[in-house]
Amino acid sequence: MTNNEIGKLPQHPESYWRTDIDFPEFPSLEDHLEVDVVIVGAGITGITSAYLLVNEGLKVAVIEAGNVLNGTTGHTTAKITAQHDLIYDEFIRNIGRSNARLYYEANIQALNFIKDTVNEHNIDCDLSTQDAYIYATSEKYAKKIEKEAEAYEKIGIDGGLVDSFPFDIDIQNVLVMKNQAQFHPTKYLVHLIQHITEKGGLIFENTTAVNIETGEKPVVLTRGELAPKITAKHVLACSHFPFYEGLGLYSTRMHADRSYALAVKAKKDFPEGIYISADEPTRSLRSVTIDGEEMVLIVGENHKTGQGIETMEHYKALEKFGEEVLGIEKIVYRWSAQDLITLDKLPYIGELTSGQSNILIATGFRKWGMSNGTAAALLFRDMVLGKENNFQKMYSPSRFYVNPSLKNFLKENANVVGQLIKGKLESPKTNPEALSKGEGAVITLDGHRKGAYKDDEGKLHIVDTTCTHIGCEVEWNNGDRTWDCPCHGSRFSFTGEVIEGPAEKPLQKYDYKMSDNLTSEDSGY
Repeated sequence: MTNNEIGKLPQHPESYWRTDIDFPEFPSLEDHLEVDVVIVGAGITGITSAYLLVNEGLKVAVIEAGNVLNGTTGHTTAKITAQHDLIYDEFIRNIGRSNARLYYEANIQALNFIKDTVNEHNIDCDLSTQDAYIYATSEKYAKKIEKEAEAYEKIGIDGGLVDSFPFDIDIQNVLVMKNQAQFHPTKYLVHLIQHITEKGGLIFENTTAVNIETGEKPVVLTRGELAPKITAKHVLACSHFPFYEGLGLYSTRMHADRSYALAVKAKKDFPEGIYISADEPTRSLRSVTIDGEEMVLIVGENHKTGQGIETMEHYKALEKFGEEVLGIEKIVYRWSAQDLITLDKLPYIGELTSGQSNILIATGFRKWGMSNGTAAALLFRDMVLGKENNFQKMYSPSRFYVNPSLKNFLKENANVVGQLIKGKLESPKTNPEALSKGEGAVITLDGHRKGAYKDDEGKLHIVDTTCTHIGCEVEWNNGDRTWDCPCHGSRFSFTGEVIEGPAEKPLQKYDYKMSDNLTSEDSGY
């Protein structure tokens, strides 16, 4: 941890949830394997699913492309709540009152499951019950909060409008949802991982799933020299973006959205509760204990991946907000996160394609993955066991509500086409030798668009900027030192390795010589 003056953000992004934790390490898969259930992805959905299914006596294998709990789960705000922005009035209008109620019930069930699991195993994960508040600072959103309060009443949510607010913010309206929660997600999930392995569950890291051979017993294919396969009765795709889309066309039915977080030592005391703004840009607040000190997470500044302003400006905006509202003594961590948003804002959880009951997916949690990811795992357990579940139809990936899905489908895919064309028309002129240490940029070399980054030792890393998913041109993310695709949200390290899908292959690397002698390196094609 580094103490920082106001106005000086930590140089490198690092999530607090990934520090000071003794993460277990697992081997990569080297041999063919047959199990009852193979789970792809070791975040909250995959780990909770494995925990539930080993408890049912099933033989389970979890494979993770990187390391366990290092994706969205390791970069969350870690609120456990059914208050997911202003959503229930919208759900009532678009998917009906009964489905809106089911969504609330599914997330409350997930919240209660986490609480019960923590109590059952006596897990030390800083779990605390908190009321959840959403507030408006404008007349426009004050009216939206009134409509949301009416929705709460219609579907029986424990909450309503309140008069008081503990921060020095000029608010117009506030809505509360009672008895929600917050916790330390990786402390919680590391305990579940221990339970999984004790029950005979298998976990493999650095094992990338690339395809599925469908059938009565589907086979998951992996990347590597030996390319081992896993045969199972059921495949659960819990890999954030589905590593296998089948006929679901999920690339066209979701978009990737980023947000940013600061962990700060505040000058003012933080009250009870968890908070989020209704207005844009989003501002979210919750308390957290770091090294025995009470601190605050300041989160927000959402935008589509690979699009918008210089990414460090988002961190600076959060810092400015925190200084105005709380006063900041120091900033100890900064990080960012990415999640997927579906056409109707309801997650896709269930059969990959209609009638294919042995391949299940969970995606599109809209930044509320602690509750939705747990709800997905509970639904998966019942589907694998052949039990009825009240939430199955509501979450079904094959659903299609004309309003708003058709409008959003056309809008999102027009955006993709626009970004694809824009990237191909750009003609950057930056000379890679002019870059400072720690700086990256899109450049032109020998008439071709490339991406260059100069690391802290002064070494240049040059990659082809064409995303390996559908060929859009990636953009440099200075805040996180990554190459981000503006079309479907794929992200790559500065050396070109895949960080987040849907892309499966790395960016092509190049060896740059000071005389502009550019040669392609072997990139696995």
